[in-house]
Amino acid sequence: MTTNAQTLEDVPLNRFHQLLTVRSSGGSFVDGYVLSVIGVAMVQASAALGMSSLWQGLIAASALIGIFAGGMVGGWLTDMLGRKRVFFAGPTLFVLFSVAQLWIDTPFALFACRFFLGVAVGIDYPVATALLVEFLPKANRGPRLATLTIMWFAGAATAYIMGNAILSVGGAGGWRLALASTALFGLALFLVRIGTPESPRWLLGKGRRAEADAVIRDVYGKGYSTANLTEEPRHEKVSLWGLLKAGYGSRLAFVSLFWTCSVIPVFAVYAFAPKVLMALNLHDKWAAFGSIAITLLFVVGCIIATMLINAMGRRPMVIHSFLWSGLALLLLGVFANASPALILVLFGSYALLIGGAQVLQLVYPNELFPTEIRAKAVGFGTSFSRIGAAAGTYLVPISLDRLGIADTMYIAAAVTFVGLAVSWFLAPETRSLNLADAASLKPRAA
Repeated sequence: MTTNAQTLEDVPLNRFHQLLTVRSSGGSFVDGYVLSVIGVAMVQASAALGMSSLWQGLIAASALIGIFAGGMVGGWLTDMLGRKRVFFAGPTLFVLFSVAQLWIDTPFALFACRFFLGVAVGIDYPVATALLVEFLPKANRGPRLATLTIMWFAGAATAYIMGNAILSVGGAGGWRLALASTALFGLALFLVRIGTPESPRWLLGKGRRAEADAVIRDVYGKGYSTANLTEEPRHEKVSLWGLLKAGYGSRLAFVSLFWTCSVIPVFAVYAFAPKVLMALNLHDKWAAFGSIAITLLFVVGCIIATMLINAMGRRPMVIHSFLWSGLALLLLGVFANASPALILVLFGSYALLIGGAQVLQLVYPNELFPTEIRAKAVGFGTSFSRIGAAAGTYLVPISLDRLGIADTMYIAAAVTFVGLAVSWFLAPETRSLNLADAASLKPRAA
């Protein structure tokens, strides 16, 4: 509940918020690295393990399948056991299964390792974002959550740069070293998260007011307590069916569908970037340069979107992002046989313009649901989106072989335009709302 005193969501950003952003966004960095480094190592790993095109597709999609499982489990565990305990599950699994890739000798073993790395990613999404949003000031919530997406693309860019460097010096076994390098970032993530407190909102929801007050005093100062928390709608049902019965079905549908449509083309590109660029007539140095340049432009697009998120608003941003990035993919299909320079311009345009939808993936689901079901909703959105992403990633090599690059780009554009339609009809505006109002089914005006 609140008193006439300043609410915690109106307190200025402090040093703790800065550190918590690093602790949470670090998981997104590792996620981007994990899901992208396979694209770097795939050609060499395929030759070493004698992979068929079927196995290539399965392994490229394996981490996404793992995220589906991990998102469901992570959301449930985070709401049941608390944010603090689950915060260390992902980093632990990152280290274990990254190191295990040094000894794999079959395609199935690689599939299994990457599946469990995906489980780690899936577990980390709901806990990292729930913990962050439940501490952040209202004015900084959107940009700080958007930072997680920037870190994802930063991790992806690092995977391409570092992965190619490892392959160049690692010899025949360079692909193993490239895949196992994730362990270094997983260990760093585990260490930096030591000392993270439990969410006072979660503690209060469990009736542990004294512990919540102690956390708040430690983070904000002795003059603050649970009395300075905004009151949220209470919901006893925390199952998926409970979400629907509580009236959150349309919000869950929006989050799941817009998230899915925004990640399918991106993950497909990252898993097979060299192959896609070669199909677009970019070879040798053009393909290597193109992969790195496009990855960096994804980062730039997310940074720009983060800077605009409060000024532009959530709803206009997601609509414009899908519209213009979809047109870029459509033009890639039309000009599939154009010069390498034009291909890079169009691909780079897509990377920049999809940034708005990318940064909102973790903003919308954390703002639209109350504390009791926030992590579960984020976990469901994570899992649902990865079904489509896994299917899309698996089908990329098949589509390239059977339909060709132009039709593959048309399909990617169609998926993006579906995201546009979903956002047009379902996307709400949560800018300037506190968590209580944003999570309410009848929020007050901003």
